Order: sequence, then structure tokens, then C-alpha cells
Amino acid sequence: MADTFTEKGDRFIVCTGCSGGADLAKALIGRVAVETTDCMNVCDKPISLAVRATGKAAYLFTGVDPDAPEDIEAFAKLYAASPDGQIMDARPAGNLRFCLVGRIPA
Repeated sequence: MADTFTEKGDRFIVCTGCSGGADLAKALIGRVAVETTDCMNVCDKPISLAVRATGKAAYLFTGVDPDAPEDIEAFAKLYAASPDGQIMDARPAGNLRFCLVGRIPA
């Protein structure tokens, strides 16, 4: 599955400066095209996750549950299926949808 997202250029960036961030990044391997960064400067609400791709809206999530990689995988499917990155119904992404801080237009 990760190959599909990699081919589309969808990137899931996890903050490893957040407690639990490195563990979440490891849990996402094989589920999405995961990258890491040292800090996203949202330290008061760990774990931070950014989702972006060329020509698509970008998303920033905070307070992401490290024990729910399936929610991120579900969001990845929605994001991959959307040509512009706009997700109108995020209910399949479980609790991740409640962690959304912002969506940045493409």
C-alpha cells in the first residue's frame, strides 16, 4: 500500500521531537509513505503529523494517537483518492479527524 502513496507523492511527516513520534513513524512504515522531522513547533499537543503532496491541500494534525495508525492509513486512502486533497467526509479516518489543526489550500 505504501507504494501507491509514494507513487502519488503523498507524504506523511511525523514529528519525532514529540514523545511517541518515533514509535508512530515506525508503526506507519508499510502503511503510508512516512517521513520524519525533528520538530513541527506544536510541542504542547504531541504527536504532530503533516500530510502534503504537490498540487493538493496540506493538513496539520496534533494530538495524534500513536496507538491508532489505522486511522492515519484510513485518512491516507481518502487523501490518495482526492485529486486536490480536499476531504469532505473524514469519518472513515476515525478519531484522527478530531486532531485536525488546519488545512492549507494547494
